[in-house]
This record gives sequence, structure tokens and C-alpha cells, in this order.
Amino acid sequence: MHDVVIAGAGPVGLFLAGELALSGCSVLVLERDQDPNPPWKTLPLGLRGLNAGSAETFYRRGLLEAMVKASGVSAEKVGADPEAVEAPAPRELSHFAGIRLDAADIDTAALPFRLPSPAMEGFMTSLEAVATVLAEQASALGVEIIRGAPVTAVSQDDEGVVTTAGGQRYRTRWLVGCDGGRSAVRELAGFAFVGTEPLFTGYVAKVTLADPEQLPLGFNPTPNGMYLRTPLEGHLGMMDFDGGAFDRSKPLTRDHLQTVLRRVSGTDVTVDEVHLASSFTDRAMQTTTYREGRVLLAGDAAHIHSPLGGQGLNLGIGDAMNLGWKLAATVHGHAAEGLLDSYTSERHPVGAAVLDWSRAQVATMKPGPNAPALRRLVRDLMSTPDGTTQVYRRTSGLFHHYDLGHEHSLVGRSAPDFRFDDGTRLGDLMHQGRGVALDFTSDRALRGAAQRWAGRIRYASGSVRDGLGLAAVLVRPDGVVAWASDTPDRDAFGQAAAQWFATPEN
Repeated sequence: MHDVVIAGAGPVGLFLAGELALSGCSVLVLERDQDPNPPWKTLPLGLRGLNAGSAETFYRRGLLEAMVKASGVSAEKVGADPEAVEAPAPRELSHFAGIRLDAADIDTAALPFRLPSPAMEGFMTSLEAVATVLAEQASALGVEIIRGAPVTAVSQDDEGVVTTAGGQRYRTRWLVGCDGGRSAVRELAGFAFVGTEPLFTGYVAKVTLADPEQLPLGFNPTPNGMYLRTPLEGHLGMMDFDGGAFDRSKPLTRDHLQTVLRRVSGTDVTVDEVHLASSFTDRAMQTTTYREGRVLLAGDAAHIHSPLGGQGLNLGIGDAMNLGWKLAATVHGHAAEGLLDSYTSERHPVGAAVLDWSRAQVATMKPGPNAPALRRLVRDLMSTPDGTTQVYRRTSGLFHHYDLGHEHSLVGRSAPDFRFDDGTRLGDLMHQGRGVALDFTSDRALRGAAQRWAGRIRYASGSVRDGLGLAAVLVRPDGVVAWASDTPDRDAFGQAAAQWFATPEN
């Protein structure tokens, strides 16, 4: 019997599988599709953006270099100068409702606790590239992946879960649904799924146009919706504000796509051929909890929204990073009280905020006689330093804050990439998925306290280039600061360690 069964071998499921296996759990992944790289995962339909927070996550697990290479991105566009003393200003910025903003307008002084890091920027990738890297890592860690096995039944008791998939029954201690927006696990386990209904049907397609010069590149709002044409050959996106009526209701024929494109673009553009096409909506839904007994959800299985701004994949990666170490500790029997439930309490508000961010973008794009005035107002507000900085905070994935009940303002935030004088960085110390105790004063008492959790917390001491005025920091396995102090307080450290890592080992 496996410790954990994961439904879904997309990026979220595979990353979670790797996190659990890294912590010594036996993991089985059940995937509905037989083909690991169906056409919709490859470019152009599989185009996705990884934000800086996801880049930082992969860096902390030693996966960033492989991810950048698989994505065909120049490494210089992702990281900071390794010799930099101060964190550089961001080079790129996401959009809001198709409104492009200038990263030069970001007020870097308003972004606290930033240090240079090999992961400072997001980058474009594909679902195929991300899934390939994560599948290789999961397999290397001993994760078993079975494809062509859709989940059809789920039942649970106090001891475990029985999952039926591909005609086989699998008994496991825990089940995690990472099986996407139409999650079978979510439905079968009885999760409540609530939210708002769609305003538009969206389309993404690879087509051959007879006259592509009629459609300018970039986001193009019109009186009838919006269309997007990217530099990728034949790659188009459209939003038709029909209340989501067409999504998955009829075949995506050439005639239908041409009709929608002409209406939305206000041109007589001709679609010669459709190579690939899919539809989506801006339906924004979220489960009321991410855990029902021994069944948990992550990624699109727990929350769905429009793909505007590219937040979906990043939100799911954040879920998996938060859940992995907590579920592993529960499996091994050394989870602190309430640790697994903190997955919902921490990640549910983050998901809710992303859904609201998506809704606000849709409201800004909705056609109507007042739409141009609203867009002009939003553009003016967001083009200010405060507005641009807020967009970066909300989309970069670097500035989430969990309320962990500690007065220090760094606690609950992603840890800065502290660099020791020997060149070692915090990110280097996190590859094995353990917590990290950073002692910038080499205090013997603090070292002794940290060694009591030696199997769960890695201790590192020495002077650093910039300690931000701190003497010691405790970082959770997911990179979140659990405790920080300007003095090496052994007792306070012990209390914080016990809160997140339960009783010491000796």
C-alpha cells in the first residue's frame, strides 16, 4: 500500500509527488491520459508563464536550471548577477486585462526583504516542458506513474482511501486530487465547489490565416470582446462575451472560429485552416475546503478561473509546495498539531485572491458603451508607481503573506536568498526539502537547539553578505519564514520549531 496516491500527472501532481518522495513517502500517480504530452500541452496551446515565485520554488529544489533549459530560455533572463549586492529591479511585468505596464515604474523601495537570487524573474514555458522535467525528477525519486487510468470511484474510512482507476482498486493512506478543473476526485469525494458563472467563452487556437496582417500582435480590446495574437506562428486567443454558452457545447470548426474571430476583431479576416483549438471560460470557482478527511485537493482541482494573467499554473505549484512537506510529516507521524489543516487556512485565501484578480480583469474587459472609459481609468491608475508596484506584488508570486501569529514582519513571507560569505545560498540548502535554521552569529546554544530536530531541520551558521539586521531565521521546507529574530534566542527558536516540526527527535 502506498502512502499517497495522486490523481493527475500534470505539473501540480508531479511536483507534489516529487515533494512527497523527497521526504521518504511512497507515491503512486494515476493519470487519465495515456499520452504524457498530448497536443494541447505543447506549443502554442501549451504556452504558459512561470512567475518569479515559481522560478524561486524550482530553484529551491535544484530544478531551475533544468526548467530553464527545457523551456528554451536564456538563463541570464531569469537570475540576478551572482555578485550583485542589492536585488535588481524586475525586468518584466505581467499584464492586467491586457493592459501592459512598464516594469521601470515599479517602486523597488516598497518591496521589502529582497536579496539577489538566481531566481528573480518569471519566464515563458510550456506545459510539456514543465511536466517533462517534473516527471523525470519524480521517477528518479521512485514515484510510480500509471497512465491511462481515469479515477472512477473514491471511498474512505479512518484508516485510508480506496481509489478505483482504470478498472483497478488502489488502497492508500491519503489521496490528493490534482486532476484539473473537471476533477473527478473533487466530485467523487463530495467537495463543495462554489463561485461565479462565466461571462465569456474563450478560445485558444493554432490556425493558418490567409491575411494575418489584419490582426495586430498583442492584446486587442474591441467593442465585441478581445483577441490576442502572439509572435508564435498562427497562435490566437479570443474572448467572446456570450455568457460562456459555447464552451465545449459544439465542435470547434473552422467556420465557427472564423465567425467568432471576425465578430470580435471587427475585420473580414479569413481562417484557412485550424490545426488545434480549445475553449475555456472565466467561470471562477473554489472548493470551500482543500481537505475532506483523507482526501485533499491542489491546483485546478481546488480552484478554477480564467487564464488571464497566467496565474493558474503558478497557483497550483504554490499549493503543492505548501502541501508536500505537511502531508509527508503527517504520513511519518511527526506532524505538529493542526499542521495539515494549515494547508487550507494558508492556501485558500491565496486562491480566493487570484479568483478575485481574475474577476476584476474580466469586468475591465467586458464590452459595453462605458468600457473604453473604464479601461482608460484603470490604465491611468495602474501606470502610477503605486499601481504598477501593486500589479507586481499580486502577480510575481513573491509577496504572499501567511499570518503565522508572529510580530516580525518577515515571518509568513518567502525567505530572502541569504548568501553566506563562502558563497552558499539559502536556496542551495533547501534542495532536500527540509527546514533550515540560519544562524548568522554562530551561537552555540542555538546550534544545540537546532540539532534536536536534525532530521527535519538543517542548521547553517556563519556570517552573511546581508542579514537584513537579523541574527537568526527559521525557514520552513516550503521556503516560508517561520521565525526571525535580531538575537539568537534559543528558547524562542525552540518554540517556533515545535510549532512547525512537532517534538524534537531527542
